[in-house]
Amino acid sequence: MTSPSTARATDGASTPRPAAAPQGFGITDAGLVLMAAIWGINYSVVKAGLQAMTPLSFTAVRMGVASVVLFAIARFARDPWPDRRDTVRLLLLGLLGNGFYQLLFISGMARTRAGVAALIVAAGPAWIAIMSRLLGRERVSRLGWAGIGLQLVGVLCVVGSTQKFEGGEQGLIGAVLIAAGSIAWALYSILLQPQTQRNNALHLSAITLASGAAMMMLVAVPDMLTLDWGAVGLVGWSSVAYSAILAMVVGYLLFYRGVRVLGPTKTSMYGNLQPIIAIAVAWALLHEQPTGWQLLGAGFIMGGLLVSRTAKVRPAPEALEEAA
Repeated sequence: MTSPSTARATDGASTPRPAAAPQGFGITDAGLVLMAAIWGINYSVVKAGLQAMTPLSFTAVRMGVASVVLFAIARFARDPWPDRRDTVRLLLLGLLGNGFYQLLFISGMARTRAGVAALIVAAGPAWIAIMSRLLGRERVSRLGWAGIGLQLVGVLCVVGSTQKFEGGEQGLIGAVLIAAGSIAWALYSILLQPQTQRNNALHLSAITLASGAAMMMLVAVPDMLTLDWGAVGLVGWSSVAYSAILAMVVGYLLFYRGVRVLGPTKTSMYGNLQPIIAIAVAWALLHEQPTGWQLLGAGFIMGGLLVSRTAKVRPAPEALEEAA
């Protein structure tokens, strides 16, 4: 997968360009909206799957299926596979972005509501912007920070409205686990960006998911040995299929394209469409009725997304010097 916005040096290393003026809504943006829809629906799908399977078994199976599908698709890519050094780096990144993230995410999802989980994940752009600045990768303009601020206000409105939802201490533990997973994903997104500039997204997806799936399979062995597989049923297997093929294959490929074309910060902004979709679907399927504060928060999130999308995000000078 290539793009005119990808610059390469003569030795094959990527050379980041200073950000150009914001462009209009394009095919990459449309793909990221689809990604947000797939992932937003996935919260309710996962909750349904967890009624039929244990959290670790569900995640191990869906990651294993997704990994096999990605490797099968990646065989048709014409670009060469990453060299040995990049492969090792991608395998390590996969442990962070697919292994630890998925472990924290599914453990949190088993303890809290789908809508609440989606809203916590919506804070991802703020983590990415802060980490990108600390690591010297990107500098966000004042307009960009204003958009992130609006999004965080929206998240606070929605989370603040969930004081009375059931779950108690378990719900709080679930929220903390998902927040930790969101931070892990933010760091993964930033560290992955140089790889997206010089390697095919299919290869990136297959390699990083393979190491994460291997880690999850190892962790889930005890659960998988005791699970009554005959009792999983149609709903359970359908949930696995959706979560593996759409959420982990199609969604990830759209995400990687966004990181390569728009950068990690702007790509993550589209993730804030997830809570709106997740709340609507959870309302319809799981009867998690949203409150007025949640709807107000959704408005802030949408407004922040639009503001941030029009803001400039520039590579930091130190990142340009490192690439040179």
